[in-house]
Amino acid sequence: MLTSAIALFRERGIDATSFADVIERAEAPRGSIYHHFPGGKTQLAEEATRTAGGLMETLIESSLAQGGPSETLARLIGMFRRQLLDSDFRSGCPVAAGALESGDFAAVREIAGESFTAWEDAIAAALVERGVPSARAESLATTAVTAIEGALLVARAQRSVAALDRVGAELSGLIDTAVDTARR
Repeated sequence: MLTSAIALFRERGIDATSFADVIERAEAPRGSIYHHFPGGKTQLAEEATRTAGGLMETLIESSLAQGGPSETLARLIGMFRRQLLDSDFRSGCPVAAGALESGDFAAVREIAGESFTAWEDAIAAALVERGVPSARAESLATTAVTAIEGALLVARAQRSVAALDRVGAELSGLIDTAVDTARR
């Protein structure tokens, strides 16, 4: 059910996704959702956002361990690019969906904020390991996360991956220049 909720939040947002939608996508018995999420839709949204954020953090950290920050950002952009194209531009970031919700979902926004911070911290740490000064690394990491998230929104609205591709190219240049400068 969490996987189904994440996919639906990514496509529709939290407010526009009902328990019935999640049950249908998960092909689960109706009563099972209330058994697993007695706190209702708020609990489901919190757990789905936390899970999606944690999965992305693991992906980022794993990619950083295998390559550098520039390669990691290129992989993330490639992943989002495929998701956009495969979903006919319906699929965005489920963590962003949590950040955009209002009203009853204040805790979901906080979880989304914590996820974004964890992603930034992982990227900044990798840059610092490569000699980039801490303040510059933090700034570049924030720029990377926010630029990719913004490009996802623009790509969905324009039904084109051009914004994502452009952001990828610019981030690659920024990151590579910062690392090269730090090594001199």
